[in-house]
Amino acid sequence: MAALTNKIDFALVISVRNANPNGDPLDGNRPRTTFDGRGEISDVCLKRKIRNRLLDMGQPIFVQSDDKRVDPYRSLKDRADSVPELVRLKKDKDSEGYAKKACEIWFDVRAFGQVFAFSKGDDASGTSIPVRGPVTIQSAFSVDPVEITSLQITKSVNLETNKTNPDKKTPDTMGMKHRVDKGIYVTFGSINVQLAEKTGFSDEDAEVLKEAMRTLFVNDASSARPEGSMEVLKLVWWKHNCKNGQYSSARVHRSLHVDSEGNITLTELPGLEAIVIDGV
Repeated sequence: MAALTNKIDFALVISVRNANPNGDPLDGNRPRTTFDGRGEISDVCLKRKIRNRLLDMGQPIFVQSDDKRVDPYRSLKDRADSVPELVRLKKDKDSEGYAKKACEIWFDVRAFGQVFAFSKGDDASGTSIPVRGPVTIQSAFSVDPVEITSLQITKSVNLETNKTNPDKKTPDTMGMKHRVDKGIYVTFGSINVQLAEKTGFSDEDAEVLKEAMRTLFVNDASSARPEGSMEVLKLVWWKHNCKNGQYSSARVHRSLHVDSEGNITLTELPGLEAIVIDGV
């Protein structure tokens, strides 16, 4: 497939109701917030969700999480070493060939990039192969400050049987559960043509990525994010007519205005059409 030919900018408008969209492990897993109280979903969290969605769509993904893993490999090294061609290229210390082959195999490598680091025991010890991906995505921030509700919960589950008195329950475990009551989050991203040419990211790949983002929260439900509590309201897609783009990404992203109810308005940029797609 031919590499991407035109620069692309995009934006996602996300609705959150009674869910924890991205817990902060340094703050008791409370929803992430900025200093001014706006909700935040990290770019790493968003890329994890995109990867999971791409896996559901049948795309080969290199960085898989344990709960979504579709192969027997528990580490990135084992997954990479399962490809004989990559093992040969590593032994030959052919960094360029290794990166090219990895991009051909895995969608997320040619989209987001990856660093393949080799330990001292590897034939290519002391080296790492960086791949810069063309797809970048920013953290999502809420339009307005969010209100967080915290609940104290207990778990009444016997984790271990009392051998002297099997009928005796173990003490209940106390914990906390947090949620954002309501919030509209917005994130922006871009696809760089020059980097797409290096990784082989194509126009067809861009369409697959678009569908993954439009359906981002399908099969993403959990205790922290009950089914229906998170929704992609709109995906805004700008496709430029040249490699470098008619306008800077910053100016394109500023042309989108989102209110506290998720309604959007767009400032016209002559010659650049914004395609607005309903999410799922």
